[in-house]
Amino acid sequence: MITIKNILVPIDFSDNAEYVMEYALSVAHQFKARILLCFVAQLYTDYSDFFIPQMPVVAIEEEIDRAAKERMQRFVKEHNNDMEIEECVLIGNVAHEILNLAKRRDADLIVMGTHGYQGFEKILFGSVAEKVVKTAPCPVLTVKPKKTSG
Repeated sequence: MITIKNILVPIDFSDNAEYVMEYALSVAHQFKARILLCFVAQLYTDYSDFFIPQMPVVAIEEEIDRAAKERMQRFVKEHNNDMEIEECVLIGNVAHEILNLAKRRDADLIVMGTHGYQGFEKILFGSVAEKVVKTAPCPVLTVKPKKTSG
């Protein structure tokens, strides 16, 4: 029998993140599993060739970390239905950080969206979901964006 105790849920705070969270909560409820909800901010240095920063990189990363943690707390408060949810905010290469976290925390399942970056950023950084699916240490449930009427 398959046992799922630890579910890693990387989110990007996009509109699709709420839909991804619905799936993760449903699976966690069925298996009585814990959720590790994670946001990974793209490395600032990945953009360094595009502009000259007005503030030190460390200050920018600290501000990103602070803002992401606040947003994560609000997201969990809005979506928690008495499930065990641990919050995590990281800065780095998104796919790499997700994969390392899945290994370090012995994730039994990753639940993530298939869409995050759009347009130029997607061309530049590639598909995070594709990289994770191809190299994850555990099964990955990908969630396509919810179709809107119209």
